[in-house]
Amino acid sequence: MPDFIMLMHKDAIVKIDPETWAPYLASLSKKGIFDGGSAIGRGEVFRKQETPGEASEHLGGYLRVQAKSLDDARELLAGNPIFESGGTVEIRELPRD
Repeated sequence: MPDFIMLMHKDAIVKIDPETWAPYLASLSKKGIFDGGSAIGRGEVFRKQETPGEASEHLGGYLRVQAKSLDDARELLAGNPIFESGGTVEIRELPRD
């Protein structure tokens, strides 16, 4: 089954209650499709030559999940605190070599 990463943007319209994360993550774990995640802290951008672009300050965290397709991964947004609060969640497939 393919792996997907959900990138949570820091643009929620409504303030998120931190207590809403535990039940959402527990539901993903119960389905056996949750493969970790974390908040994303500050960082820096590096490039070997020339000046790098700016660090993305709009990303606040990520989740890694397994789903049969992008459509199935999208269905996992139900209950996601960022999504439910009007925020943006970007879903990307993680290709396997």
